[in-house]
Amino acid sequence: MQPARTRLQVDVRRQQLLELGLELFGNQTYDELSIDEIAKRAGVSKGLLYHYFPSKRAFYVAAVREAARELLEETDVDQQLVGHELDPEGIRARIRAFLVYVSRRRISYSFLLRGGIGTDTEVAQIIEETRQAVLDKMGSRLSRFGADPKAPSTRLRLRGWLGFLEAASLDWAERQELDLDVFLELLVQMAGAVFAAILNPTEP
Repeated sequence: MQPARTRLQVDVRRQQLLELGLELFGNQTYDELSIDEIAKRAGVSKGLLYHYFPSKRAFYVAAVREAARELLEETDVDQQLVGHELDPEGIRARIRAFLVYVSRRRISYSFLLRGGIGTDTEVAQIIEETRQAVLDKMGSRLSRFGADPKAPSTRLRLRGWLGFLEAASLDWAERQELDLDVFLELLVQMAGAVFAAILNPTEP
């Protein structure tokens, strides 16, 4: 039992450090935070912090991965879609789950999308992989209704919708000018228009 208990303690401590990383990097830039400050805020020695993460960059990249994992996990609402048309309630449920996540984890969400160490290729790859995972899910769901997820027009429409959703939700979370339900209906209307254009394209 001892190795299992020890492993659990290691996993819990690492998760606690990642949660702190999301908060710290979400409120301060990468350059503003030193390893000394991170260790002090975590209540651990630098040696212990290095035991889990060999460098500040490794800690930052791990925090980005954690933010991406949270987003994909907490917004994965897989309701069954039936019939020959998109279910508006299914669309609404998925967007609501996304907005609840953004509202509850605003700092993590902003941190994931905005980054903080310039053009780091590994961080950029994590963000792009996260976007692609979201796009793949949308394309897969729309394919149930006859959409071709590999068509350039479908890909571009979904990319445009996701880009709008990211920018609008960040603005919404920071300004808090609309209630969640009001903003939700705005997004549902726009999503419906995008999905209708994908399922009923006018181009040859």
